[in-house]
Amino acid sequence: MKQLRIGVLAGLFVVAGVLSWAAARLWDAFGTLPSVPLAAPIVLAAIAAVLSATALSLRSRLRAQRERRPDASGVDPLMAARAVVFGQSSALVAALVSGVYGGAGVFLLGSLDIPVRRDQAIYAGFSVLAGIAVIAAAFFLEHVCKLPDDSDDDHGGNGAAPAGPAA
Repeated sequence: MKQLRIGVLAGLFVVAGVLSWAAARLWDAFGTLPSVPLAAPIVLAAIAAVLSATALSLRSRLRAQRERRPDASGVDPLMAARAVVFGQSSALVAALVSGVYGGAGVFLLGSLDIPVRRDQAIYAGFSVLAGIAVIAAAFFLEHVCKLPDDSDDDHGGNGAAPAGPAA
């Protein structure tokens, strides 16, 4: 499984933000702009909380397992892999959604004197912050579930030095 890359997430955020900003300008020219829902930052914050709780739970269980505590419950590798996939997919969606709300928020900054648009800009800003929290929680979960480097694999599994470049 490949690790999350901050460049991919930043690229998604920027592309979605630019497209959303352009769409908001176009939509506003033809009529009313769709609103940013109040539930957007709440849902993103809930996802960040679930990812963080999962990471903390797995971290404590893995620590107990490493320390060989008698009451330690093991971590199923498939469950850990599923948690990482959930974190990665959440981070990708959060980058996309944050970009969309970020672009809309940047457009709304031009009309903060209108109370409704000011509220929408605030919701968009909180959505971006909650999306960043989802991404941070996903990176933390991925870090927790990362397997330690196995030095035996670097040497062919038998402890001997590598034979040299393959022809």
